[in-house]
Amino acid sequence: MVRFGFVFSMIATVSVATSAFTQSSSVQTAVDKNFLAIETAVAEAGATPIASINHARLAKAEGVEMPASRVLIFSDPEINTPFLEETVRAGLDLPLRVLSFDQDDRPQIAYTDSQFLKVRHGLNDIQALNTFQSKMLEVLNNLDATPAPTNGLFADYGVIELRSQLSVPKAVERLRKAVMEQDDTVWFGEVDFAAEASHLGVELPDAVLLLFGGPAPGGVAMAGFPAIGLDAFCQKLLVYPNEEGGSVVIFNDIAALAELNYGSSAEPHHGLNKRLTATFRTAIE
Repeated sequence: MVRFGFVFSMIATVSVATSAFTQSSSVQTAVDKNFLAIETAVAEAGATPIASINHARLAKAEGVEMPASRVLIFSDPEINTPFLEETVRAGLDLPLRVLSFDQDDRPQIAYTDSQFLKVRHGLNDIQALNTFQSKMLEVLNNLDATPAPTNGLFADYGVIELRSQLSVPKAVERLRKAVMEQDDTVWFGEVDFAAEASHLGVELPDAVLLLFGGPAPGGVAMAGFPAIGLDAFCQKLLVYPNEEGGSVVIFNDIAALAELNYGSSAEPHHGLNKRLTATFRTAIE
């Protein structure tokens, strides 16, 4: 089950100013062309688009300049479900996603591949991993694309975890409310993995993925680190049950993603981590 909405909220306090960033129109055109090719391929592959996010356009509307960056998130329950049966935490890196972006005035495409999932979540279902990879390569077709880096990646790398006595439905309700009460966040939707799996006759524990992002602070954080747009801004927040009847909330460490992709991070990444962690912790207490 996928729900969509659009609401603005504030998730971080970041000093925002228009940068001196410039970009050639040819690079912008190439980024857009690659993205449209990906959208077409996703439709032809029979996958369901979940969110189409133009990071740069959203940031510019808030007065922040950043390199061209567009991510497409798309889903196939038959691909998602076997991973979630093995470990529900794999939902943090689902559904599938591809990023078209400008890196140093060069159009590039990045995607999450099966090796990233395998290493980060300790997955061992070879058939499921091969199916995931085949679908991704079908979508990418003949496009020149690079998988997300796995050098330095290990189990649970860059995963921030919070625990709550609240049930999953109550935690999701509180977290959604906390996000939607802010001022400058875009709400992209949510994915109910258990509901998806039930249509396939598979019973999974409650597992809900919330998708949202802050265009202004996100644009600042991505300005020199556009590749992190594959995993951030859309920020992903996965909620699933713990052993005591409460819930676990996990989300991506933005600084860790920057370090994985670029070997370094910046103050906005750490500032956003602190703000997000405080917001989520307060919501589920």
